[in-house]
Amino acid sequence: MCHVEPKDLGSSIQLSLNRRFFHLPFLRWLPEYKRPGVVRADLLAGLTGAIVVLPQGIAFALLAGMPPHYGLYAAMVPCIIAALFGSSRTMVTGPANAISLTTMALMAPLAIPESEQYVVLVLTLSFLVGIIQITLGFGGAGKWVEKVPHSVIVGFTAGAAILIINSQVGTLLGIDIQRGSSVLDTLTKTSTAIQQGQWRPEVLVLVLITLVSMYLWKPLNKWVPAMLIGVIVGSIALLVLERYFPAFDQIRRVSAIPGALPPLSFPQLSLDHLQLLFGPVLVMTLLASTEAMAIARAVALKRGDSFDANQEFIGQGCANVAGSFFSAYPSSGSFNRSGVNLAANAQTPLSAICAALFLIAILAFVSPLAEYLPYAVIAALLLAVAWNLIDVKQIRHEIQSGPREWIPMLITGLGTILISLEWAILIGICVAAVAQRWPPSAK
Repeated sequence: MCHVEPKDLGSSIQLSLNRRFFHLPFLRWLPEYKRPGVVRADLLAGLTGAIVVLPQGIAFALLAGMPPHYGLYAAMVPCIIAALFGSSRTMVTGPANAISLTTMALMAPLAIPESEQYVVLVLTLSFLVGIIQITLGFGGAGKWVEKVPHSVIVGFTAGAAILIINSQVGTLLGIDIQRGSSVLDTLTKTSTAIQQGQWRPEVLVLVLITLVSMYLWKPLNKWVPAMLIGVIVGSIALLVLERYFPAFDQIRRVSAIPGALPPLSFPQLSLDHLQLLFGPVLVMTLLASTEAMAIARAVALKRGDSFDANQEFIGQGCANVAGSFFSAYPSSGSFNRSGVNLAANAQTPLSAICAALFLIAILAFVSPLAEYLPYAVIAALLLAVAWNLIDVKQIRHEIQSGPREWIPMLITGLGTILISLEWAILIGICVAAVAQRWPPSAK
């Protein structure tokens, strides 16, 4: 029998545990705070993210059929828990566009949106989705996610960037376009509005001021994020311009925001509720998990970081379970906020934690100031985020690699734009699997 020294035995046990899963993944990045500038970068990135989520959270809650402030609650506790227990260093978890739209689609037939019964069902949905995600993580389902081809992730990222731009066109031009409109509908309505002179040039002026200020500040981004400067400059510019040009007075700002912390809530796990939510739980788990994994992988690829899909399943599951007790509807990775976090030079998950804490502080102490924040300025930030997500170098590399790579990338990108996110990724994976059987001469 082989003899093992106690010290070696302890090391072996620890190594074995680490290989299975990281119960406390944040212990891996705590030593990085010894490097100068890391904490400062995360604090400023978190502040930028908190400002960005103010209007987004309210809008997403309305998309989900929830009372407006519930979108902000979804950006608090789930964001902190996912940062502590997930694998991604810079992905931000919270309310998301696709998740919000799907919540409404799944739950509206079961109860009246914004009603007490509706809220209870949605919060119970969060809990059940989280339980399944945790089970998948400990069951090792992440190994299948890690096999998603690189070309599919590149296509998904580019397609998601187009969706972000599409969602902001109405705000960028001052046109009334219904949220959730397809790219084709947006193009049609935008073209009609411009031809009929129904768009608002003053909104575009404010957007350009914000973008130019961010561009000029870019060399100093490591000291103060350019996006934070864009928010400040854009908001002050509107205050000045509306004094001299009455048209600017009509630009829409963020409405009043409640200053309360998320109240405690409790999922209802009666047999009736479980039967009622069986179908919605399966659909939401698929969507939330697929979207979070794809975003986490895309962000890791962008930064050259490692990615542990099983740990991310656990992190997302813990976030949804914890969120269900703090009035948060189902959450997932947010492409918008993750892109902002990345662009703001975030270094570790502390940036996401700071974003949630700053949001709580803003709502508790300075929520009246949020009413000075124009939607056009937030739209300008998201436009810059979307532009940065389109990695032209990676796209060119996939094209040069031949049809085995660029066809799955193209199919996934088009699918992300034209159909639901989870189906786009699944179709892209299938196409990539078929493409790998093509002979090398097909290049």
